[in-house]
Amino acid sequence: MNPFSLDGRVALVTGANTGLGQGIAVALAAAGADIVAVGRSAPRETEAEVAGHGRRFLSIEADLGSIAPIDRVVAEAASRLGAIDILVNNAGIIRRADAIDVTEEDWDAVIDVNLKSVFFLSQAVARRAVAAQRGAKIINIASMLSFQGGVRVPAYAASKSAVAGLTRALANEWAGRSINVNAIAPGYFETNNTEALRQDATRSRDILARIPAGRWGSPGDLGGAAVFLASPAADYVHGVVLPVDGGWLAR
Repeated sequence: MNPFSLDGRVALVTGANTGLGQGIAVALAAAGADIVAVGRSAPRETEAEVAGHGRRFLSIEADLGSIAPIDRVVAEAASRLGAIDILVNNAGIIRRADAIDVTEEDWDAVIDVNLKSVFFLSQAVARRAVAAQRGAKIINIASMLSFQGGVRVPAYAASKSAVAGLTRALANEWAGRSINVNAIAPGYFETNNTEALRQDATRSRDILARIPAGRWGSPGDLGGAAVFLASPAADYVHGVVLPVDGGWLAR
């Protein structure tokens, strides 16, 4: 048996229409998983790539800026494709401003998407897994700012530091129920969230100078880590925050 095979598994991935979420969803499909993509827009490109791997695909429209749609999302996914075996909490937003100028509206928006919905979606999936006495794999998407403070993104840094703590807290409670909770901490990747950084010649140069791999990451670089944490190969891995960063933290 291939310990990295996801054949017969159903994976729910939030924010799978572009960027990191798309890269993760496609990698999970290539390993054998059927995909439920949850987001605010139709993930046409992701759907085509998943179909290319011969896997089933379900798109559910939902705005994770509130927890209102969570029960509906989980129920629809389970009724259409079957019990959720893998949850990837990837959806996230960022608001940039000097800390002295951050508004309550921006703070709440970031925390609601990046932290609050992560917890309550994890809770909803775990409740069903516990009730059915079956295991599950939950993968949160953390950040380099789970370890560092960043610049001009205080709400984002707070949310991603909290995601790392939440990952460990849930792992402590659910490991004994065969629910693995882990996180991936991407380094500096070419995504919508880093567009402003990459367009800033000075910041981009300084970032690249610190990355031993010498390049920004691409969404496909996260695939192997996601497949590992979602697979039987990681059955005894709990509460890990795994950096995929081109060596950034080693520097």
